[in-house]
Amino acid sequence: MESKTDQKNSNPFVNALLTDLYQVSMAYAYWSIGKHEQRSCFDLFFRKNPFKGEFTVFAGLEEALKFVKNFKFTKEMLTKMKKKFSWPEKFWDWLGTLDSSQVKIYAMPEGSVCFPRCPLMRVEGPLAVCQLLETTLLCLINYPALVCTNAARHRLAAGKDKILLEFGLRRAQGPDGGMSASRYAVMGGFDGTSNVEAAIEYGLECKGTHAHSFVTAFSGLDDVKDKDIAGKGVDFVAMVLKWRKQLKKETTNDGELAAFISFAQAFPKRFLALVDTYDTINSGCWNFICVSLALSELGFKPIGIRLDSGDLAYLSVECRNIFKKISSEHKVAFEKLAIVASNSLSEDIIHDLNRQGHEIDSFGVGTNLVTCKTQPALGCVYKLVELEGKPRIKISQEVAKVTIPGRKNIYRLYNKDGEPVLDMLRATSEGDPKENEKILCRHPFNAQKRVYVTPSKVEPLLKLVFDSGVIKIDLPPVKVIKARVWQQLQQMRSDHLRKMNPTPYKVSLSENLYTYMHKLWQEGVPIHEIS
Repeated sequence: MESKTDQKNSNPFVNALLTDLYQVSMAYAYWSIGKHEQRSCFDLFFRKNPFKGEFTVFAGLEEALKFVKNFKFTKEMLTKMKKKFSWPEKFWDWLGTLDSSQVKIYAMPEGSVCFPRCPLMRVEGPLAVCQLLETTLLCLINYPALVCTNAARHRLAAGKDKILLEFGLRRAQGPDGGMSASRYAVMGGFDGTSNVEAAIEYGLECKGTHAHSFVTAFSGLDDVKDKDIAGKGVDFVAMVLKWRKQLKKETTNDGELAAFISFAQAFPKRFLALVDTYDTINSGCWNFICVSLALSELGFKPIGIRLDSGDLAYLSVECRNIFKKISSEHKVAFEKLAIVASNSLSEDIIHDLNRQGHEIDSFGVGTNLVTCKTQPALGCVYKLVELEGKPRIKISQEVAKVTIPGRKNIYRLYNKDGEPVLDMLRATSEGDPKENEKILCRHPFNAQKRVYVTPSKVEPLLKLVFDSGVIKIDLPPVKVIKARVWQQLQQMRSDHLRKMNPTPYKVSLSENLYTYMHKLWQEGVPIHEIS
């Protein structure tokens, strides 16, 4: 368990004031009628998987727990609120006494693969306090889970062995969006970020090369004032020009070559150049080769190139062929130099590149990752499911919006091959299902959809994570959660994860919970009379 210092909110905006007005209004109404201390239970869940897929990755738990632990209306906050809203002084006094000391939270481990209708978090405590937590908890879970899922989908598209880099800070929805995107992109499967502050704050790998502006800042070789490199006492420019003449590539762009020489002088041990400023094949790639051959003579190993425009599949293959040709003719190990691609990449484009055939080693993904352009919101909700020990149900003409009442646990049932076959919700009063015993599992809304499962393994998914003002679990670093995400994805059947027409994963109710839910449903809907 982390120290108290580590359990403070890292974002100053995350506090009790980060809420919707109607939460405070409801708290006032509860308080004014003496209902505020009734014991309540809320479920935080979502109704539909994002990105037209059939899985979601749960993220944001650490930030949510830190918020709950530090939940408090300070005197300064109350002073600000009094200037804006008119409520009785006794209400303000009561609001100032609230904290999370009577709150209990059960949640899935962060990084868990999860599915619709399954509670990601079960929040128990005084009605008014739990109500006041709603908006902030949803804010802290919705975007992280969405980005983490998006990142996981990019990882599945790229494959295990490709390098994925998050380049989205400049396109993110403000500083908070940029910081969150970097953290949860790496959690979902990316290898690093260009975001310096996020890399420092969250212990992430920080990666980056240079922009086109660095190349266009040089107009010719006269811009290279210092001919030496790394204190070697050599004329590095002459060495590069010797290779350009030997390779018969003297028509390449001089300004670009000067930029590459200067970048290599600054970073001789990690020379990676952006080669598409003028002409990728006829200038950029060959200028990179000339500088790299000179570096190789001096014992330095170049890293590779970045492509940021054009037909990425074709250009990557052509550049790889050049690398192989140079390797063979000049006995240098260039055939496996890295090829990094960027330029508005997305999950769909990576799948397209795979179908076309490419030689890309690393993908830099920005806008489509951090903005979640194809689906900008996950749609988590927070619903009251029990009050004073009595299950509560929300009924709607839209069946998907009918809630599953009562305090529930979730269990993942595995088949004999060790694969998850479904997640089952059971009332906490039912106890745990047992391995190797036949269990009837019911679809929540379709009476005809039911199945018997004899699980070889039963995994409870909800763990006690917060109780009486104390975070009850260790808060692991991003890399540990990232490993959990991959391990969870590897457990799932491939047809649940595929891009095209994925198979829906089953979420079922126990027989008792199904029967009780439908009893409450019928009791809650009046019977119309036709005459």
